[in-house]
Amino acid sequence: MTSVNNTIAQLTLTPVGDTADSGVCTSDQVKSPWDLDTGLPSYGPGSSMDDVAPEDTPQQGVIPEKYRTADDAELDERIRAAQETLGERLVVLGHFYQRDEVVQYADFIGDSFQLANQALNREEAEYIVFCGVHFMAETADILSKDAQKVILPNLAAGCSMADMADESSVEECWEQLEEIYGTEADSEGRVPVIPVTYMNSSAALKAFVGRNGGIVCTSSNATTVLEWAFERGQRVLFFPDQHLGRNTAKALGIDLEQMPLWSPAKPLGGNTPEALQNAKVLLWHGFCSVHRRFNTGQIDKARAEYPGVNVIVHPECPMEVVDAADSAGSTDFIQKAVAAATEPTTFAIGTEINMVNRLADQYPQHTIFCLDPVICPCSTMYRIHPGYIAWVLEELVAGRVVNQISVPATDAANARVALERMLAAKP
Repeated sequence: MTSVNNTIAQLTLTPVGDTADSGVCTSDQVKSPWDLDTGLPSYGPGSSMDDVAPEDTPQQGVIPEKYRTADDAELDERIRAAQETLGERLVVLGHFYQRDEVVQYADFIGDSFQLANQALNREEAEYIVFCGVHFMAETADILSKDAQKVILPNLAAGCSMADMADESSVEECWEQLEEIYGTEADSEGRVPVIPVTYMNSSAALKAFVGRNGGIVCTSSNATTVLEWAFERGQRVLFFPDQHLGRNTAKALGIDLEQMPLWSPAKPLGGNTPEALQNAKVLLWHGFCSVHRRFNTGQIDKARAEYPGVNVIVHPECPMEVVDAADSAGSTDFIQKAVAAATEPTTFAIGTEINMVNRLADQYPQHTIFCLDPVICPCSTMYRIHPGYIAWVLEELVAGRVVNQISVPATDAANARVALERMLAAKP
């Protein structure tokens, strides 16, 4: 197992020059996540470390010392013993972007779409421990049964992209759009605008979408969702990730001039009324800090060094990167593309480093590497650590539930409407 965590530790032992020369985006990545459990809210070291965390960003309190000082072997023993004791009362879900030290304990590993389905299907489990980030745990709580409890091992595992669109800003945007477009449907029964939120958003925004006739999408079904939206609306308001929205709409043949960017701090999002009237997809000014790191220069370098390389990127990457790649798709798409290669192939992949390295381990017959030469994992996924997992599981064994994620009933009901539409929109 080529652990990103171990690689970072080795690289930072003997740094040369700046962190980029050392192969990591920051030497702080070698620190344990609990070193960040006090002080001002932050996303932590990694891809989104320079993004500004809102003041109300959840923070994780300091966990007991025995979990912070235990070595890998002791934590492994504690976790597996707790899993055995809890048995079928427990299910552990792990996202593709989690470190290997975490996903080894997952009963199921997948992307956000797959994990949403798993949360819906595991009715026998009393406890769903979600090794992902906050919005994913919220989604699991919304879709799970009332008696089930969803637990996020580290409350500070958020998402900077999700935080780029807050409920008040989206509500204000919606009011401005209603002033421009009105609320009456056209002769075909299509309303002026349909809201679409990416899975990477808060439960409050999923609820907003549910209340206003919209739908949630994932990178797996974004095309299907946009088609669904255009059957019902003349335009789409897509948030928070501009790149997924732009890449998906462009693939459907929508002109770039019909995809204005909405900057929430500016009147009319920084657009003229004429530009908004001409719009087909309004793109929120949000992005993923992991996928924004990829660029066409990296693709050019990969092609020069590995003639015939197959370049696959995630659609959260900027448009020019998606255009320069051989293909683009969700994490599940990327995994299936590698698995389907029958002959030894060289893959240059533009997505989070933990998943890329795991694919390289799983398919040694191929040459697989990350387009970004600097190791810079998802900051917030990296906040999950076996120490936190051991803590929450042993608390469950003792009959105590910690770090439960619970969405208010009204938000949950409205968000469930939008999520059920998403689950029905199978790609």
